[in-house]
Amino acid sequence: MSTVRKAIELLNWFSADRSQISLAEFQRLTGRDKATTYRYLTALEETGLLEKDPVTRVYRMGPAVLRLAHVRESTVPRRAGVRLVLPRLAEATGELAHASILQGHSLVALTDHASTRHSARVVLDEPELPLHATGSGLAVLAYADPALLKVTLKNLKRYTDHTQTTRNELESALETVREIGFGIVDQGYEENVFGIGVPLFDSSDRVAGSVAVASVATRIDANAIALTKCELIKAARQITHSWGGSVPDDLDQIWSDTLSSLSNEFNFHREATA
Repeated sequence: MSTVRKAIELLNWFSADRSQISLAEFQRLTGRDKATTYRYLTALEETGLLEKDPVTRVYRMGPAVLRLAHVRESTVPRRAGVRLVLPRLAEATGELAHASILQGHSLVALTDHASTRHSARVVLDEPELPLHATGSGLAVLAYADPALLKVTLKNLKRYTDHTQTTRNELESALETVREIGFGIVDQGYEENVFGIGVPLFDSSDRVAGSVAVASVATRIDANAIALTKCELIKAARQITHSWGGSVPDDLDQIWSDTLSSLSNEFNFHREATA
């Protein structure tokens, strides 16, 4: 099983910016010897998960990946379920709505939708989101297997002056997430970006990803946060349902209480300003 895992891990080095990788580069990226690396690559090539350019001898994703991706999407339509929800979430909040999925120890961006209400808006251009420095990441960590936290604690990279980089800071933040039901990070990953995220669950009833709203920090006030929370709850419930999952009872109760409380505040605010 370890051999299979090590071979499959080679696929994770591919990205939109790194679509072709040579044997020598794989050696450098993985730190493995040439013979072992070549053996893994050959096995992946034989299964169609990789293919090798006959001229340059570099490796790229093989045709079998397309078939597996099609099967995955048709049986567990992650992206399809999210795309129905994100436009409404973006327009309701006036900000960038985005969803991510948990793959191994990484939180990978799935898709996003930006509101056109403001000329200045957040742009999501990173394929992975750090678990300790984003609202999405905190939302996932708070409800994931504790093993994920152990891995995350090994690399608490600092992105801004507001990034949580100690074990105590991160564990305290996760306790807050479990108490209020939201992962909230103010400029912890990128300057002038405020993020709120909530976890998503699949048919295994385990946390499978997150849905979040990223806002320009200078636009954030109490009303914006309250509105975003309400819309995120509705979005998370809908996406989780489409993924065949269910929200844990304790979290669902927190969200229900939040909706009740914030709805009353919104009604009061609208009447007061009418």
